Amino acid sequence: MAESAEHLPPPEPSGQTHQPYVPAKTKLPELTLKVILLGVLFGFLFGATSVYLGLKIGLTVSASIPVAVLSISLFRVLGRANILENNMVQTIASAGESIGAGVVFTLPALFLMGFDLSYSTILILASIGGILGVLFMIPIRRSLIVKEHGVLPYPEGTACADVLIAGEKGGSLAQKVFLGLGAGFIYTFGMRILNLWKVAPGWEPQWFKGAAIRGEVSPELLGVGYIIGLRISGYMLSGGVLSWLVLIPLIKFFGEMAPGLIPPAGSLTIAEMTPDDIWADYIRYIGGGAVVFGGIITLLKALPTIWSSFRENFREVLDRRNVGGADTRLRTERDIPVFWAILGAVALVIPITFMPIIPGGFVTHLAAAVLMVFFGFFFVTVASRIVGLVGSSSSPISGMTITTLMITCLIFVALGWTGHEFAVVAIAIGGVVCIAAANGGATSQDLKTGYLVGATPRNQQIGLIIGVVSSSLVVGLTLFYLHSTLVVGSMDLTAPKAALMAIIVDGVLTQQLPWDLVLAGFFMGAVIQLCGVEALPFAVGAYLPMEISVPIFAGGVLKYFVDKTYKFTTAEAETTPGVLYSSGLIAGGAVGGILWAVSRGMESGGSGLAKGLLNVGPNLGLTGLPFPVGDLVSVAMFTLLCVSLIVMSRKQK
Repeated sequence: MAESAEHLPPPEPSGQTHQPYVPAKTKLPELTLKVILLGVLFGFLFGATSVYLGLKIGLTVSASIPVAVLSISLFRVLGRANILENNMVQTIASAGESIGAGVVFTLPALFLMGFDLSYSTILILASIGGILGVLFMIPIRRSLIVKEHGVLPYPEGTACADVLIAGEKGGSLAQKVFLGLGAGFIYTFGMRILNLWKVAPGWEPQWFKGAAIRGEVSPELLGVGYIIGLRISGYMLSGGVLSWLVLIPLIKFFGEMAPGLIPPAGSLTIAEMTPDDIWADYIRYIGGGAVVFGGIITLLKALPTIWSSFRENFREVLDRRNVGGADTRLRTERDIPVFWAILGAVALVIPITFMPIIPGGFVTHLAAAVLMVFFGFFFVTVASRIVGLVGSSSSPISGMTITTLMITCLIFVALGWTGHEFAVVAIAIGGVVCIAAANGGATSQDLKTGYLVGATPRNQQIGLIIGVVSSSLVVGLTLFYLHSTLVVGSMDLTAPKAALMAIIVDGVLTQQLPWDLVLAGFFMGAVIQLCGVEALPFAVGAYLPMEISVPIFAGGVLKYFVDKTYKFTTAEAETTPGVLYSSGLIAGGAVGGILWAVSRGMESGGSGLAKGLLNVGPNLGLTGLPFPVGDLVSVAMFTLLCVSLIVMSRKQK
């Protein structure tokens, strides 16, 4: 009879042999129906959140720790669950965040380039990429997770294991996530749907033409800033200051006397342009060039790790002798057999060769499938090792995708496939590889958590595949609906990473880019890097509208002072009350943002209810308050939100 997990003390390590929290000979329920349902539900929530955040700011946040905390708390109310069941919930749900990130970093590029992207295409590509990420991690799990235990820390995976093992703290910790989710949703509902105060207060000084200072007072952006910290958020704000307080005013100053249009502007002279117009026609290309440099330099810095990880993991695969002998091994050593992993990867080539979105004949389709599988395996191997060293949030997924796209496009050019239609093939390949690499990294973090708590790898791998397929359903639906209501590429959904991919593919295959602006941005990124500043977050800030970077920086500042005040240790960094509350703010704000998009769509469809809700503020006379009254009201509401974050971030006694 299996022991209850509540009565299992953490065993002491014996010599150099790792002893998991739940011993290998102890059998506990793992992949149960209630676990699958709750994991899928959380996967829906955090998958949709990732799509919204990725389209808005080009960043996502890890879902594993908040989901682990919420699972522990909910199961205490709904019925007890053991540590392996709680681990399985976060394993299934984590696929939602990684699938969402991989999709929105690449596939919206097709919208930006004028192509139609159907829901079924998003679903197929997301599912294929996500499943490849799981399957390709199977033959290298033992090398990365077991043999290099103690060498590769896997920070998020280890922190998540700590949360699960310290399950008795789940109630108070989960309260922070729930409060953050509620606060973020209510705040966003009042601001965006009821329009009770301005979303982005700002100031355009008349004595400084072209300059604009703004900040979107959103809970999800404040939460992101708190989680990424002062350094990265400071780099992003610096990039925003350069674009909106230096480059745009300079373009306005030198260009307003020009008698005609200055390409790539299509309809307005610079004298007629607002700061937003200048951003759309010029700064996006400069910022995109800087992001290209940041992605490339990030990848180059990781090359030694990339090479060593691929060499070691490939050697491990070749050395495996027991391909189908899972039944002879301990429970904690059982994977899905490598044979089935390889067969599954080959089987996924079949739907790719029949996808209608990919132009050309069988040869083109087969070439796309081969490139997807080849680059997918290579970068899953790379990403799985890199996240073990630096964590998922610091993994250069965009750099790997850039490399895939550039090599793919160069192959296409060599073959003479330079028509506009081949951009679809390149983006499809880059999308599958990006999704596979993102999910491969997340899978390795989950398997590390499972290794520490004593989960069965095979059950986790099955759970991850369930999470991939279920999350792909809502990720595709969310992306498709957000584009139909808010439009990808607008100020509401700038999609910075997808715009970067579009620039690369268009630039190589069609040669129709304003290369002078792109190259100026590229070398601007080089200057920033030579100054000792990380080019990628700076470049993202330079690309984004300034109102995005300001609240993110505010969150980073709050994190700095909270950490200084309460002296949180590095080991506590991932699970502090402020981080959990911020995770709730992000989820609540993103859900509110998605509901706002739904309301906008219903209003355009003639819904009286949606129209009434969206006009509550204007009908009360709150939206049209004169400057600076309306802006100050908005700042005051954001200040209250910041105060709530400070209060919730206090160290628990």
